[in-house]
Amino acid sequence: MTKGTAPNYSDLILAARNICQFIHPTPLFHSSILDESVGGRILLKAETLQRTGSFKFRGAFNKMRLLKAQKNHTEIVSWSSGNHAQAVAAAANILGQHATIIMPTDAPKAKIDGTQRYGSEIIFYNRENEVREKIGERVAKERDAIIVPPYDDPDVIAGQGTVGLEIASQALARDIIPDIALVPCGGGGLVAGCAIALQTQFPSIRVHPVEPENFDDTTRSLVSQKRMKNETGHQSICDSLLAPTPGSLTFEINAERLSDGVVVTDEQVLNAMRFAFRHFKLVVEPSGAIALAALLANKPSYRNKTVVVLLSGGNVDNQIFGQALGS
Repeated sequence: MTKGTAPNYSDLILAARNICQFIHPTPLFHSSILDESVGGRILLKAETLQRTGSFKFRGAFNKMRLLKAQKNHTEIVSWSSGNHAQAVAAAANILGQHATIIMPTDAPKAKIDGTQRYGSEIIFYNRENEVREKIGERVAKERDAIIVPPYDDPDVIAGQGTVGLEIASQALARDIIPDIALVPCGGGGLVAGCAIALQTQFPSIRVHPVEPENFDDTTRSLVSQKRMKNETGHQSICDSLLAPTPGSLTFEINAERLSDGVVVTDEQVLNAMRFAFRHFKLVVEPSGAIALAALLANKPSYRNKTVVVLLSGGNVDNQIFGQALGS
């Protein structure tokens, strides 16, 4: 795929073939508890059970396996708050590549440990006053490495979009036609790929990005129809969704495909994490629980609708998870 060119449905199919022997197909399960509470039909996609604990392995592995096949690139550089870092590290371990990953100093310990466990090198940065992309570009130049970005890349988006392919296939196998999909959104790669997949199979489905309060750049960008930046100085427990602005390629896709964004608070996210553990026995990280938080906080909006809720990851530190269970 040409760099900077938005992927299409055929690209997602190719990505699915490229990664199928290495990923875990994850369940799409129905929740009668949520049906009764919301007054609709609710399906949850558990990417918490994916390899490395999140959807990110799909995109990273697709990109890195293509690089390996095309030019035998073995030196990789990336940046991530944690889930993409673990995905790149795991992919590099499988493919015999060496990965250097730029991570923030405040990344969750679980994600730092997971990345190091696969043998990748970490360079830390301060997200308040340093730009990870600039550090990554410098390191890549010094090491003659190829950059594997976390979202703003057509092969990464195509790989992440295989989540949407699975959702569509699993829903159709049960003769279910979803009305709405709620998808976590940081840089926008996951929701872009899912929108391509789901709207190809279900043309009338509304795909909503879900973002943390004060990090709603995609929501505001959809309104203004131009890429907006988040103000600095804010914090959120949703560490995977703190991109400063939508990706240029992801927003090109999302501006045409997405419905209005949904914004939730940290407290609503903690409530969703607790709900998922108590009722589904799933450990879901804050960023991974944000779509469920949107559903629980806005129940009247989903009454009499068939809704897909994407639980995108489960890599959470004990402290935050304990806070959720005790909240």
